[in-house]
Amino acid sequence: MESIYGDNLPRMEAVRDELLEEIQQVRQQLTEKYGMDPVEHCSSRIKSEESMREKCRRRGLPETTESALTKITDAIGIRVVCAFLDDVYAIRDYLVRLPSCQVIEEKDYIRHAKPNGYRSYHLILRVHDEFYAEIQLRTISMDTWAALEHHLKYKKQVNGNTDLIVRELKRCADELASTDASMQTIRDMMYPQTEGEDKEDRKR
Repeated sequence: MESIYGDNLPRMEAVRDELLEEIQQVRQQLTEKYGMDPVEHCSSRIKSEESMREKCRRRGLPETTESALTKITDAIGIRVVCAFLDDVYAIRDYLVRLPSCQVIEEKDYIRHAKPNGYRSYHLILRVHDEFYAEIQLRTISMDTWAALEHHLKYKKQVNGNTDLIVRELKRCADELASTDASMQTIRDMMYPQTEGEDKEDRKR
């Protein structure tokens, strides 16, 4: 069977690698500026053939290259896990200013969490007017919660009170969000020069 991406896969991989290099650049800049790497870890992927075809079917789209590259916007995916809240927004600010990227969509699930407690910052970028890439930016706490919630959500059989489980997951998410805010406050007290500069830059 022909690839749903046609002959575009090598170029898609090059675009993904270019975005990863840009993220590495901002990591180096912020590390030199503040003496600490803002990123705990970073992962990327090109959506697998099976996953892309399944998503096309789920959305009622034909399983074609056009659907995969123009109707669905997460063929290229990157997840950046940061140590602190301000780091998430610093990476975001860098990416949206890249001349090679056009911001198609932004969703701030950190300031406006989903009802289940999910928090993350989502960006859809159009890179070189060729391919879409979805960037997820989150803290370590958010990433841990999302990973555990994913395991529970996709467990084939759930024993116990589902409503109670949902409430407990939301409570855990809120507690972790409070911890993130407290840790950011502690860092701002330890390194007061970073807070003012970053937040002034963000206003511009």
